[in-house]
Amino acid sequence: MLHTLWVVVISLGLISLGAPVLAQDAPAEFTLDLNGAAETDGGACRLTYVVVNSSEIDLSRAAYEVAIFDVQGVVQRLIALDFGALSAGRTKVLQFDLPQMSCGMISRIIINDGIACEPVGGAEDISLCMDALTATSRTAIQFGL
Repeated sequence: MLHTLWVVVISLGLISLGAPVLAQDAPAEFTLDLNGAAETDGGACRLTYVVVNSSEIDLSRAAYEVAIFDVQGVVQRLIALDFGALSAGRTKVLQFDLPQMSCGMISRIIINDGIACEPVGGAEDISLCMDALTATSRTAIQFGL
């Protein structure tokens, strides 16, 4: 019985001695937060987004296609949110106006797809910006994938 216990403890110890995880093997992490929604004087809904690139990858461009749903759940628009360059470890705030659409008309926004994900000096990789994306909302408008 005691011998069996030691074998289990030694086996568990060996399992934990695996290869170290290198920083370059760490997954990219991107957070997109719908941080505000306010009416403009011109009758548009101004959406404020906070995007955080907590990866170690500088991007020369990141852009997403989003679908805007009205309060009846009907898609009203498909638009592109182009965040431009996103430096590694940085936070960026951008605003986008939706002309002729009040914020009260919007029930939900979903990220439909990635349009661009271009690492500096590398080939475009849409999955890089989509697979590690987290979407949140601090508004009454639902926002997600």
